[in-house]
Amino acid sequence: MNSQKIITIILGIVGVISALFLFMIINTGDDAIKAGESNGVVTTFMYIAYMVLLIVIGIVLLFVFKGLLSGNIKKTLMTVGAFLAVVIISYIISSGTDLDLQPFIDKGVNLTEATSKLVGAGLYTFYFLAIIAIGSMLYGGSKKLSNNK
Repeated sequence: MNSQKIITIILGIVGVISALFLFMIINTGDDAIKAGESNGVVTTFMYIAYMVLLIVIGIVLLFVFKGLLSGNIKKTLMTVGAFLAVVIISYIISSGTDLDLQPFIDKGVNLTEATSKLVGAGLYTFYFLAIIAIGSMLYGGSKKLSNNK
């Protein structure tokens, strides 16, 4: 039996178990959950979800490191360095004072300028990476069109 068949069987079993758990949670009902009567059921499934998440993260990290060690590590480190440079530049240009924090603080949200600066840095990082991705697609497409002539 090859590994793809084994993985397919395991995925099928996990899917059936997940469907059963979902049915059990739905069967509990919203009113019982809101009243706190089903705290044990929900808590149990939360811990199961956390365990599955940790297992998936572990498997992903295993394959990432396996691919890192078998590939060109210099190129990978250069790519990670470029990504970190984009994140650092985004953090530097984010001011953290773009947003009026007082309405959020009045509503009880624990929001500081540091949090606002991190959110701004995340947004700038997204914008930069989106521009880079779109630019590289346009560049690749135009280069491909010019080579076809």
